[in-house]
Amino acid sequence: MNTTFERLCAILVKEHKLPLERLALDAPLESLGIDSLGTVELLWHVEEAFQIKLPSDPVELRTLADVVRYVDELVRKQGVSVAKAAPVAQSLGTR
Repeated sequence: MNTTFERLCAILVKEHKLPLERLALDAPLESLGIDSLGTVELLWHVEEAFQIKLPSDPVELRTLADVVRYVDELVRKQGVSVAKAAPVAQSLGTR
């Protein structure tokens, strides 16, 4: 089973074409070329992959660790079990 960070990395590699070796928990999104619009796009993919509903309230996400904590908190609050969340490859339309 993949961790939230591993699943997030899979999304970033596939959708943002980022090399895996650049992805670390302390990596600032901005240093990865992910601006505010890119963050919104990333969160759309996260919502689909993790089968969660993102609140409309803005949230400040500066690093990959911030995104991981945010996703983990939403998964916990929404009661989505890891087993129910779609695998990243399946949720992103790859088979």
